[in-house]
Amino acid sequence: MTSTSSGQVWTAQLTAYRAAVQRRVLLVLTAVQVVAGIGVGAGVAASTLVARHLSGSDTVGGLAQTSVVLGAALVAVPTARLAAERGRRPSLTFAYGCGTLGALVAVVAVAVESWPLLLAGLLLFGGASAAGLAARYSATDLSRPGHSARDLSIVVWAATGGSVAGPLMAGQIDDAGGHLGVYALTAAVFAMATLGVFAGLRPDPLRVAHQGSPRMAIAPERSMRAALGVLRRSPSARLAVATVVVSHTAMVALMSMTPVHLDHGGAGLADVGIVISLHIAGMYAFSPLVGWCADQFGHVPVMFGGQVLLVLAALVAGLSSADSLIQVAVALFLLGVGWSCGLVAGSALLTDSVPVDLRPSVQGLSDALMNGGAAIGGLAAGALLAFASYPALSAVLLLLTLPMATALLLARRIAPA
Repeated sequence: MTSTSSGQVWTAQLTAYRAAVQRRVLLVLTAVQVVAGIGVGAGVAASTLVARHLSGSDTVGGLAQTSVVLGAALVAVPTARLAAERGRRPSLTFAYGCGTLGALVAVVAVAVESWPLLLAGLLLFGGASAAGLAARYSATDLSRPGHSARDLSIVVWAATGGSVAGPLMAGQIDDAGGHLGVYALTAAVFAMATLGVFAGLRPDPLRVAHQGSPRMAIAPERSMRAALGVLRRSPSARLAVATVVVSHTAMVALMSMTPVHLDHGGAGLADVGIVISLHIAGMYAFSPLVGWCADQFGHVPVMFGGQVLLVLAALVAGLSSADSLIQVAVALFLLGVGWSCGLVAGSALLTDSVPVDLRPSVQGLSDALMNGGAAIGGLAAGALLAFASYPALSAVLLLLTLPMATALLLARRIAPA
């Protein structure tokens, strides 16, 4: 057998092996996302109201969601570094482990009625959000060309069931046994997700992705400086990161203050749970369609459509009163779908714009920026609701999403660098 034919056989075997590993990776990540989604959804629905109850302050209530997204931003950096050094499995295990520890701290905080301890626990709780976001990139390590958005969207979509059920379960548990039971539930499901990733994500998809490439091990070029260099050189990567950051910031800012807005109108946690469930359904349920559209018609058109939906969400929310449960639910559903378009298409464009050896660093930087922006947005949203109004918050979000929509409209079609 000639060296050429031997190389062809080896390439075919490697391709078949990568395809088999990719099927296993998608299966494991899908199962983990379903389980972890219950904890994230329950925490999103309960945390703002629990913090407000313990402190008696709307501002502290807003800090609850801010703590979660700030924690996700902080955990995203070591998670990305672990992925670059050792692979996706240890990095996701670490992030879900942080979420488990945070939920346990929240249990203690509720038991002793300490809102500062609750906020500290929610910082670690954000690790589960960071893991869920990082998992979407893990799904693209072994994607076939032109399928990254679809593979990514499958993992995003997998969170639908758990994330929709989580807020509903939070309402039922709160009615039956109080806030402590909600965080006990989140601790249990995050622990299951941690064990699921640790036991199931073998072989590691990022390590397999480096087989057959010039770099046979996890790349040493993993610093944030290297990631910033990629963004400076790649217009498509910059556009992708900007879209993801704006989409996530707008979503968190409006979503985090909606429970307080509804509470002012007399809604209980059960009603808030329904609204948040519809919002989360918008975030995740249509992601496979979003991913297919991004692969089929281009990333930028889908990203632009997401910004248009975010603009509509801000308009509908801004015109709602505190007792307009249906109108607020419509606004948050549009907010969720708009976020999905920005996150799925933007993340896929970023992945396709970056060499495989630099992806963990750039993806980690993107997640740190998006969660950092969301933390700032959550802080600003709390202040706006405390000192102005919910419509004022919606107006500010228009100032954020309209320029991004305009930039995407002017970009038209942009190819990955």
